[in-house]
Amino acid sequence: MLTFTIRRLILAIPTLLFISFIIFLIVKLSPSDPTAGLPLTIPPEVRAQIRESLGVNDPLFVQYFKWLKLMVWDEPLHLFEGWTGWNAAPDDGARIISYQTRSPVTELIAQRMPQTLWVVGVSYIVGVLIALPIGIISAYRQYSWFDQIGTFISMLGFSVPTFFTGVLLIVIFAVNLGWFPSVYDTTHKVTDWDSFIVQLKQSIMPVMVLGLFNASQMSRFMRASMLDNLNQDYVRTARAKGLGERTVVLVHVLRNSLIPVVTVIALNVPAIFGGAIITEQVFKVNGIGQLLIIAIQSGDIPTVQTVSFIFAVLIVLFNLAADVLYGVLDPRIRYD
Repeated sequence: MLTFTIRRLILAIPTLLFISFIIFLIVKLSPSDPTAGLPLTIPPEVRAQIRESLGVNDPLFVQYFKWLKLMVWDEPLHLFEGWTGWNAAPDDGARIISYQTRSPVTELIAQRMPQTLWVVGVSYIVGVLIALPIGIISAYRQYSWFDQIGTFISMLGFSVPTFFTGVLLIVIFAVNLGWFPSVYDTTHKVTDWDSFIVQLKQSIMPVMVLGLFNASQMSRFMRASMLDNLNQDYVRTARAKGLGERTVVLVHVLRNSLIPVVTVIALNVPAIFGGAIITEQVFKVNGIGQLLIIAIQSGDIPTVQTVSFIFAVLIVLFNLAADVLYGVLDPRIRYD
């Protein structure tokens, strides 16, 4: 297992390099000007100096290798220095600077990451905790009233877009009932129990929207995988040996059924960050998704490149995590 993990990590390096170049090339070739957001009173020669200082006039490959060095070496060291206080980052002042805010992009991401993790992370955990029991029970009691209701809710949650669900919850629970705030206050800090309750109340609706969408998809995968395994020969053999029904379902069938579901869960973790862009816009969550939308609208190339590359890294890493979990769930799989 360790050899396989190391080998996959080594193979991930050229994959990420290729992805980084494609991201850099596509975004860089889009029409944009780092001085577009500056006041019109700034003389053209000053704008030219700003472009020169940002390296816009350098050859394309030179710009790419500069950005790649900052992305994989300098910026992580700056973040490490900010978290620990240890002076590890270079002092040359080179950073990936946002065209819009003139601030380092990684600092903008670090500021918005807690909001995204609080909303998106909690919603994904809630979705998984809801989807797995529903899928297991629906498969074990196929065509029962529980299965019919679960199928209806799953199809409804998966087919209705999150922006409609978000607006619907705002109208019902924020406007008409007044139970929850319609806008997520990203400046709120949790310092005591009362502030935690406020944070919980403003998180309920966005978490419900994303959690329903995630649970709807994963519960169908869980149900289908359980149905495939419930009719296998090893299940009949386990029952013939006198094993209890709880042991047969929750130990033997569930463990084998989780193998394909693990792929969906692992690969959807980075995808949900992209899918949360719409939900963050609806509830005004000042997270990574809103940062990406603002960067695209304003032509902020460094921010778009950096956020897109982070999404790519997450996809590669969680794909590796899914492959490793295969060996944990299924002893028949051998990597070495």
